[in-house]
Amino acid sequence: MGVGVVAHAGSVATRLLADRTGLTGGLSQAMARRNFVPVHDRGRVLVDVAVMLADGGEAIADIEVLRHQVGVLGPVASPPTVWRTLDEVTPGRLKKIATARARVRRHVWSKVPGGVPASKVAGTELAEDMIVLDVDATIVVSHSEKEQAAPTFKRTFGYHPLGVWCDNTTEFLAAKLLAAKLRAAKLRAGNAGSNTAADHIEVLTDAIAQISGRHRRKLLIRNDGAGASHKLLDWLAEQDKVGQGPRPQRGVQRGIRGHPVAARGDRPGPEEDLDSRARRRRRCA
Repeated sequence: MGVGVVAHAGSVATRLLADRTGLTGGLSQAMARRNFVPVHDRGRVLVDVAVMLADGGEAIADIEVLRHQVGVLGPVASPPTVWRTLDEVTPGRLKKIATARARVRRHVWSKVPGGVPASKVAGTELAEDMIVLDVDATIVVSHSEKEQAAPTFKRTFGYHPLGVWCDNTTEFLAAKLLAAKLRAAKLRAGNAGSNTAADHIEVLTDAIAQISGRHRRKLLIRNDGAGASHKLLDWLAEQDKVGQGPRPQRGVQRGIRGHPVAARGDRPGPEEDLDSRARRRRRCA
């Protein structure tokens, strides 16, 4: 019983996808060290960690799930090797990893049948050439006293990273893990501010760098109240003036007017247009 059965078979497909798209090779080059040939290729180790997380893993020790599939996957690094690999990710290598990810993403997007799918708002598709970036914070719960772990606004305990996702493809682009004043490889504490403009600008810069130039011409950046700061809005307006830079879309009101009432969530009265409704809300704020 159980002979020849492969558990977590979906993880095999995810691993093969990384190999076929060139991600594994790109990460290997990013992690290469002169005069050092590891038993476990560092790019392979990073891909296996990503596969483990996609498969539901929560700790480095969960890499053992893949190690049990040696007949299908071949040799997989042990938890101590994973620790050493992550410890070797210096700021310089982190930039090379980001470059490798952007290169692979450009290649994959170019192979999507029909092009990158359009984002939808209230069931209506936006322009085909518009890339939508969603900025939001998330909570990583810590079950013990770890470095920089702190109480969060969700009444939990842990960390408060800031991330950016591409709505068109639902993929994760970048994350702000470090607090603005804590650059020494420390996680963003759970009590870090939600509307820190410097963190939003940094994570958006990294996310936009993950998008190829041809898809970067028309960006719609969406955020919740945490992004409502003059510094962030001024930065977005400045990017719109840069000749070769991203062009965030600022005509929010025009876009809302062009969509069904469902996109607004409420219907203004017959005597009240959107402009007057906006002025009244500003007075209340």
